[in-house]
Amino acid sequence: MLDAVETPSVTKGPKVLTPHEARIERGEPMGLVVDAGRSKRMRIHRMLEGFRDKPIQLNVERARLLTESMKSTEGQPMVLRWAKALAHILEKHPIHIEDDEMLVGSAGPPGRYAVVYSELVGPGRFYTHPHELVPSKPDDPIVITEQDIATLKKDVLPYWERNAYHTAVMNALPDDTRELMARIFVVTPTASGRSMLAWAHDYGKVLDRGIGSIRKDAAERLKALDPVDTKAYVEQRPFLEAVCLVCDAMVAFAHRHAELARAMAAEAPDSERRSELLEIARVCERVPEHPARTFHEAVQSQWFVQTVSRFEQAVGGVVGNGRIDQYLYPFYRKDIDEGRLTEDAALMLLESIWIGMARSTDLYAKPGQPSLTDGFAHWEATTIGGLTPDGQDASNELSYLILKSKREFPLNYPDLAARIHARTPNAFLHAVAETIKEGSGFPKLFCDDEIIPLLVAKGGTIEEANDYCVTGCSETKMLNREGVATGCAWINLGAILEMTLRDGRMSCYGNGLVGASTGDPSAFGSFEELWEAFTKQIENVVQHTFIQQYVSDTLKAQHIASPMFSMLHDLCMESCQDIHSGPIEGALYLGFFDVMGFGTVIDSLSAIRTLVFEDKKLTMEDLLAALDADFAGHEAVRQMCIKAPKYGNNDPSVDRIGHDIEACFSELAHRHTTAFGGELDLRYVSVTSHIPLGAVVGATPDGRKAREPLSESISPSQGRDHKGPTATLMSISSTKCAQYKERAARLLNMKLSPASIEGEAGTRKLMSLIRTASDMKMWHIQFNIINRDTLLAAQREPDKYRNLLVRVAGYSAYFVDLTPALQNEIIRRTEHAF
Repeated sequence: MLDAVETPSVTKGPKVLTPHEARIERGEPMGLVVDAGRSKRMRIHRMLEGFRDKPIQLNVERARLLTESMKSTEGQPMVLRWAKALAHILEKHPIHIEDDEMLVGSAGPPGRYAVVYSELVGPGRFYTHPHELVPSKPDDPIVITEQDIATLKKDVLPYWERNAYHTAVMNALPDDTRELMARIFVVTPTASGRSMLAWAHDYGKVLDRGIGSIRKDAAERLKALDPVDTKAYVEQRPFLEAVCLVCDAMVAFAHRHAELARAMAAEAPDSERRSELLEIARVCERVPEHPARTFHEAVQSQWFVQTVSRFEQAVGGVVGNGRIDQYLYPFYRKDIDEGRLTEDAALMLLESIWIGMARSTDLYAKPGQPSLTDGFAHWEATTIGGLTPDGQDASNELSYLILKSKREFPLNYPDLAARIHARTPNAFLHAVAETIKEGSGFPKLFCDDEIIPLLVAKGGTIEEANDYCVTGCSETKMLNREGVATGCAWINLGAILEMTLRDGRMSCYGNGLVGASTGDPSAFGSFEELWEAFTKQIENVVQHTFIQQYVSDTLKAQHIASPMFSMLHDLCMESCQDIHSGPIEGALYLGFFDVMGFGTVIDSLSAIRTLVFEDKKLTMEDLLAALDADFAGHEAVRQMCIKAPKYGNNDPSVDRIGHDIEACFSELAHRHTTAFGGELDLRYVSVTSHIPLGAVVGATPDGRKAREPLSESISPSQGRDHKGPTATLMSISSTKCAQYKERAARLLNMKLSPASIEGEAGTRKLMSLIRTASDMKMWHIQFNIINRDTLLAAQREPDKYRNLLVRVAGYSAYFVDLTPALQNEIIRRTEHAF
């Protein structure tokens, strides 16, 4: 357990609050935060009232319909089976249109819901475990009925338990790899917890062409197949039939909404709502079958694709919105110029998307339980800014409008991501900084000058790399070029360190060997010998991680297909292959593996080197005895460990340890080729896994006590970076092995005091810090702008602060929805003032 958080003495002078904090302190109810916005977008304001008070309903119907269809199609090609199942869902799933809605379509019942992805039977989803299914109580945040439980236990889960992808993967692993994967928080495979990695669809293709055009292409190719060309006929026919089936089902789904809207219009009590419902019907009869002509049609078409995607599969991090300010901008500009649209009407339609996304919750663990994605994590990344494919600045009026919405819209949706580059206009950067200063954690920032050259090095064209979009927590995608779809693994670097110091063993797993046997550390005569043992442990864990990834990749197509996703991917359509089948000609397979506890282990190795081998203040026996006792009776040793040089303070000798750790992983990744001829890139993206992964790691030589959280992502250990934000950036930059292309996201959380960026002068300082991060080629940076006292008050009075948002790890969440361990970890993060 974490030590209790001590409340500091109250400082003198007025406390500077962010606008978000100030609204919480005033007790303002949920709604648009600007009076002018409320009056002009009253529809959105009404839809927001009481939004957080509504419980989340478990949507079992999708699982029931999927299972019903899959039972009837056994033996058929998987892509065709999945298309038939999706068509069955779109035909039979209940639909509705809620009061005030102008954007329609939902993957669940009215209100907030969570889709049950029964095909993901395994450790990742609580609702796939019958013993965890109990009826909800009146005040529970998730509604699970007796009927839901009966349907899952009788009609759904038995089928998927017999056909589980997770079970197939585990059975196919070599014994030693399976044994290590069973230690789920040493290496955490994620392939069976989600159908595919974080992605966005090529929405622009649907808006410009319409689903009907895609169906026409597939039908013509189907007709042109030569039965004598057996290979093409057998392999391509099921895919093309699946595309035609899904296109027809999507059009019919839209038409169901049109029919419902017309029926509701006939019963509408007032003429205004009647006209609105008839307009909804007209739009749904047009899109997504045909190209969009107006901003309303474009937004509705995009939303139908999102909704069907939620029915089709569980996209890791939730399906993203892509470069929304690029593909929607022509429709926005045209409608504005022709007088059909106002700024407020455009905001209303955009915020209807945000509300639609907020109604859908991706569930892994039950609320309050330790989780890899604590606080209802979501990453429907919505990308603005950056560069156009030909290298010009891409920001436009819609980019600014979306930032305005983010400042005024109170929910933690969308997951807004802004791309920054050397030529980002000051006006856009100023608007980004002002939005960050609101204090809800948006937007997160991505640095083009780091990401674009790396994507080109991996095989993308300059145009493709310039056009990347953000997906998930901190991933990026070149939409019609990348092909990797299988979830990858998380590696616990803290566990690797403990195995180094325990000859391959870990205290939480008893005396059995978990890693490689690398010798008694008390016999090591130098830091170099310790380092050799450490790298052998890394090599052992990485070897098994890559083996499980290979098996996961090769078995995926036997269990899961994604025909709608695939028909929107150029290369899938060209090759007539489902995205999961691989390898697809021309596709880049850029997978990854995440390393957790980077800062913790850098600091620990620094302490060992300093205290044991350089200054000789401790023997290795002294240090190991203190770790075994969790520092009980060894507080003097712990204080020496805490005071040893730390990562995050621009100390070259410490940062070099981080660089050498990265070099070890990068060299292994460089030598490896995946099942589909791609690469696995080194990343540092913890989400909230550093909490449960820390819970299996004993005390560490940096002074961290047993079971406490590890450091998160690429960030320094909590509270250990004390020389300011620039020093932190310098340390992070120094650890990067730029000579390797097998690297990707480095997620950086940075907490700033609101007082340090107050006023216009503070905005300019924040802009300068962002420019510095971009110049230093950070991959990503995001900010928590909040007072520590506010977080402590929220722990004491959760009801008062239930709408308080904080930045967690690639997403923002409501502070009171987080587990106490994660709350305390966020409080302990260094609060910089500059």
